[in-house]
Amino acid sequence: MKIVSVVGARPEFVQVAPLCRVLREAHREVLVHTGQHYDDQMSKVFFEELSIPKPDYDLGVGSGSHAEQTATILTRFEEVVLKERPDLVIIRGDTNSTLAAALVASKLGIAIAHVEAGERSYLRTMPEEINRVVADRITDLFLCVSKRAVANLAKEGITDGVHIVGDVMFDALLHAQPIARQKSDVLARHQLEPKKYILATVHRAENTNAPARLRGILEGLGGLEVPVVLPIHPRTAAAMKDHGITAPAGVRIVPPFSYYDMLVAEENALAIGTDSGGVQREAYCLSIPCVTLRDETEWSETVEAGWNRLSGANPHAIRGAFAAARAPEGDKPPIFGDGGAAHHIKRVLDGWERAKKGG
Repeated sequence: MKIVSVVGARPEFVQVAPLCRVLREAHREVLVHTGQHYDDQMSKVFFEELSIPKPDYDLGVGSGSHAEQTATILTRFEEVVLKERPDLVIIRGDTNSTLAAALVASKLGIAIAHVEAGERSYLRTMPEEINRVVADRITDLFLCVSKRAVANLAKEGITDGVHIVGDVMFDALLHAQPIARQKSDVLARHQLEPKKYILATVHRAENTNAPARLRGILEGLGGLEVPVVLPIHPRTAAAMKDHGITAPAGVRIVPPFSYYDMLVAEENALAIGTDSGGVQREAYCLSIPCVTLRDETEWSETVEAGWNRLSGANPHAIRGAFAAARAPEGDKPPIFGDGGAAHHIKRVLDGWERAKKGG
């Protein structure tokens, strides 16, 4: 079976790594990098550290508005699909690359498999929510992380082709963690002592496009009892510059972390503050208390399990959430599967191929 696999942003690079290794044992995979994240620190280093095969196509989309990115991917990806004529297109998550690739495949009559299908924040002002909802309306195979995602799809009348497979990001973490511990010097490089700092990431449009929210988040992070290390996303750096926002004394701005550096920084942090869905999941898998710097989360199971707290952008709420962030008592539910999501996905795709052939 020929599969076109689409990636474009940092979380998708992490997701594709374990699935590439498994799929290529039995299928021909054509890897397409849209170029939505193109900076070396946000793209190239991930391909190197995760041993992701060199993309067969790099669409070179670059930065731009949501409309510009989506339109450019639509045009350039259509050329790829018309040339390759795959049996299946795999999309991931909720990026502009996800939406554009799904639209192209659907209009050309190519089946779509959506990794992380069914995730919902139920906030329609969030660009990622629009991307994931629209993509799921035209998807054929729904590869869900958890029972919650399956239930979300069922509320929308989607029950056919739905499978719980677990989280491929958990697969990637388990594979990379021992290597990261050996290769990363992030703690020494930034003079960080284990459990004596908080790691934070901020990049979502809902926070970076709203100066008041961004100021509130930084003020809240600056009022904590331990130092905060903030690997800066290019979008966040640009927003801070454009609006004249500076980090308070308690927040140390550093360049973006590689995947290995991020894993080591996460597992040694006292707690993590983030607006990233991927980092929320990694915090949970690493058993690190997390504060989500948003008003809602797609990963509500982590909140219900007591490992994640929602703070919004209010400085007082952020400080209160971190003060209460502790490892809960009792067993931690296996929300993100057993670490074998890539193999589960392959079994689903193999079964779909057999059914398609009538055998």
